[in-house]
Amino acid sequence: MGKRGYIFLPGGFNKVIEELSKSYRIYAPVLKVGEGRFTDTDVVRYDFVKEASEIELDKKSDYSFKEILTPLSQTLFFFTENDVKESEIDEREVLVFLRSCDLNALKRLDQIYLHNGREEDYFYARIRDKVKFVLMGCAHSYEDCFCVDMGTNRADDLDYSFSVDYIDNRFHCQLKDSVLEDVFTNNALKEQDITPRFVTENETRVQLPDSVPLSIFTSDMWEEYNTRCIGCGRCNYVCPTCTCYTMQDVYYTDNGRVGERRRVNASCMVDGYTNVAGGGEYRKKYGERMRFKTMHKIYDFKKRFGYNMCVGCGRCDTVCPEYISFSNIINKVTAKTLEVQNEK
Repeated sequence: MGKRGYIFLPGGFNKVIEELSKSYRIYAPVLKVGEGRFTDTDVVRYDFVKEASEIELDKKSDYSFKEILTPLSQTLFFFTENDVKESEIDEREVLVFLRSCDLNALKRLDQIYLHNGREEDYFYARIRDKVKFVLMGCAHSYEDCFCVDMGTNRADDLDYSFSVDYIDNRFHCQLKDSVLEDVFTNNALKEQDITPRFVTENETRVQLPDSVPLSIFTSDMWEEYNTRCIGCGRCNYVCPTCTCYTMQDVYYTDNGRVGERRRVNASCMVDGYTNVAGGGEYRKKYGERMRFKTMHKIYDFKKRFGYNMCVGCGRCDTVCPEYISFSNIINKVTAKTLEVQNEK
């Protein structure tokens, strides 16, 4: 892929979106007026769009892009007494608009579903093969973001088709996918070298631990979350790197021989996630669940793959109804680690 830069007037960029819509489904953050969690509040969440004006380029999305790849509920196959039929998917390619932190999150999703074992996840791969990405530049940091300290504020080495920044009523795009060159050239105001905008500073800061002593796993620091956390799982569902799911069989007949199997998003923070046969349940306390989630995001995943799972998007901090700050938890782990090390 080469790199060419283009400047568009709003009408020209809208033409680009209209042209691309003929070949791609375009999935982007959209401002949903009055559809927020509280009365008369708005929310920014992903949806399919047809025009450039529908894309929310200014506000941070409250939910991540990941539902295009890992739907909340996904039918894998249908079954009868004699046959099994794989579910169909939309065969059209998809262009997903996302920011640098989420493009870095994609790397984490691919790691889990495609490179975490002897075989890739078939149902994830068949969707992933049809998805391309558009990098939305960040002119400034957003509330609760800590992407700089997580090293996910830039996406220079990641794969995206083109970038887009809205500056002074002009759309600035860096094109990397030569397949789209004609569409861009025919509608641009002019060509110009373009570099996507990236955040360089966050108001929220985290210090990551270099290593974590075993005593952290049994520390009393987790006990406060037994009462503070309510186990709603919102932090998991807005997180772009949470990948856990469960399986559900839906039966159409009383004999249980006709129905469908679904993969459904699950959450390590909600009741029932660790239930096992015989009535056993691991991590009953919310503090234990918080420890599990935290260690997975900043320790376990990195120990296995060499980089942290958390990308510092800050959505978990924003969405928590109990005002629990994950960035603060990271700093608590680091402080406790240093305290233990200094005692030796």
